[in-house]
Amino acid sequence: MAEQLLSAFESSLDKTNVILKEIESAYGWPKERRNQSYAALRTVLHLLRDRLPVQESTEFAQQLPVLVRGIYFDGWQPENVPIKLNRDDFLYEVRQGFPYDVEGGAQRVVQVVLDTLRRHVTQGEWEDVKATMPGDLRQMIP
Repeated sequence: MAEQLLSAFESSLDKTNVILKEIESAYGWPKERRNQSYAALRTVLHLLRDRLPVQESTEFAQQLPVLVRGIYFDGWQPENVPIKLNRDDFLYEVRQGFPYDVEGGAQRVVQVVLDTLRRHVTQGEWEDVKATMPGDLRQMIP
């Protein structure tokens, strides 16, 4: 039993590291900038989570590695969602939550993280997430 738990944890850690490495690769960041890739992932995940209805949010989260799912749900208040954010509000919140200056600014951070996440969930689920977004936000989603 303990070996199965350890194996599941290691698998989730490996999958999480793949996601972080994909973000870093998109920017050309070395592994030493892992705090930046983590901050980008966490910030965008939380804003996406808070913009989604509860049911869609939980369906999306089920497809994430367990460790990323923990990041996703950390601090979640389902009674307060979905929060109405347009594209400009969403980007403003990214700038507030992601304290690094990077090429392309907040919009590039969102695009990199969402493109990375898209590769780790089914196409059907991704389309469901996209369909719940208002038009101006939907245009940012790959």
